[in-house]
Amino acid sequence: MSSNELAEEPVVASDLALKPDDVILGTPLPWHVVDKDGAVLRERGASILNDDERRFLFEHFKPHRRDSKAAGAAIPHPETEAPPPASLAEMHLPIGALLGVRSQIGMGRPMHPARVIGFAPNQVLFITPPVANGKAAPIEVNENLDLVAIASQAVYRFTCTVEALCSNPFNYVVLSKPGAIRRLRERRSIRVRARVAVRYGTEANEAWIGVGVADGISALGLSLATTTALGRIGERLRLSFWVTSGEIETLIETRAVIRNVQADEAHKELIAHGLEFDVLEPSMQTALKAFVFDRQDDVYIWNSMTRA
Repeated sequence: MSSNELAEEPVVASDLALKPDDVILGTPLPWHVVDKDGAVLRERGASILNDDERRFLFEHFKPHRRDSKAAGAAIPHPETEAPPPASLAEMHLPIGALLGVRSQIGMGRPMHPARVIGFAPNQVLFITPPVANGKAAPIEVNENLDLVAIASQAVYRFTCTVEALCSNPFNYVVLSKPGAIRRLRERRSIRVRARVAVRYGTEANEAWIGVGVADGISALGLSLATTTALGRIGERLRLSFWVTSGEIETLIETRAVIRNVQADEAHKELIAHGLEFDVLEPSMQTALKAFVFDRQDDVYIWNSMTRA
């Protein structure tokens, strides 16, 4: 797990709710600050810059203290599919790619997270055992599985048969050559509703200058609401925020271009900025795609990229 992912046991409860006075300005936080739903607002070791930033967080979120967060992974279960089929080679799955694994026995079963750990020349696939509630999910030899794989360029669904369950030199699963591979439809105009705390700064200065709230995110950009306008159309900002897919939380740090500036429809006292991301690292692209697919039940369509 990278340094940009949190990996400790979650302890979010109502008795851990914070008051503004609990957060000391300009001092590294001794714990993660999360929203009421567990979304990371500020990681342990970061700091709240000033009273304006602290006030904004408490006005637009419900900050809680979290001392730790469990390691894990989860894969979304996207339902929208599109041809054509692709071969295993065409999927370009990297080692470590996230997978969702589900038995074909029974209806409505959840997908459990796993990772790709290797390939064979005959397209046999090696994966980590899928995990359910922190334990290995029960699967058996000769069982047929549905899988969803998140690659850097697309998301795929396919089927495999369990050929072997191995324990030496570590626990892993051997799957047959994937069959019925389908590329899931990617719509560049889809974004999902979200409430994510976003730090922002200018390209001219490495210091963060404030915090805003993103109420819509896609793999291409986000809508950022702040108390003041951050620049003119075409100017660039630096952004830092966390996204969560299942139990994986990933820090996104990138630059973005301002495509639109207007009054925020939901909060008249705020200014909404449509931002388009610059080039993202592959791991961040994957994290954002997973975040979006996790929330497809709450999707709405961008009219155009100028409203990012």
